[in-house]
Amino acid sequence: QVQLMQSGGGLVQPGGSLRVSCTLSGGTFGNYGWGWFRQAPGKEREFVGAFRFSGGRTYYTDSVKGRFTISRDNAKSTVYLQMNSLSPEDTAVYYCAAGSRLITSSLGSQAMYDNWGQGTQVTVSS
Repeated sequence: QVQLMQSGGGLVQPGGSLRVSCTLSGGTFGNYGWGWFRQAPGKEREFVGAFRFSGGRTYYTDSVKGRFTISRDNAKSTVYLQMNSLSPEDTAVYYCAAGSRLITSSLGSQAMYDNWGQGTQVTVSS
């Protein structure tokens, strides 16, 4: 059974950095496209960034470009979301997701992801 286990996150002051990790078990890491989403209080879940192994690049929503970076460690079957220059507007529950049927044009579509992590709270506050 495919499972995604998240770790990291927490509380940070504005301008600070945090990293969230997402580790796959029960599946083959390279068979999936990977995405990060977030849900702020009172708002719908939104796309943060994503990549496909065969795609050659990583895509980000405009609000995080230049501040957030998605990376991976194939040996550990782990995807990371490094978040820098955080602001209170980044406060949300962050979710990783994996999809086996993703194409580039569908990376932002939550419905195309088969498996989701449990969510990690990121709070940016002074």
